[in-house]
Amino acid sequence: MKQAPQAEVFNLKVEFSREDDGRWIADISALPGVTVYGRTRKQALTAAEALALRVIADRVEHGEATMAV
Repeated sequence: MKQAPQAEVFNLKVEFSREDDGRWIADISALPGVTVYGRTRKQALTAAEALALRVIADRVEHGEATMAV
């Protein structure tokens, strides 16, 4: 029986900052383009996680090399 490939685990650092108008910014520098806004820090984190998953899935789908984090 063929074994399933092992999943890779990514630990991505999320950096937060806050705009003068109160919006939160969440940025994952290891994934260029993954920078999002949220009304709260939690919303910004949730949006950053969702976008990061889409970016990683797109890379896998297109056979791009995984990142070294």
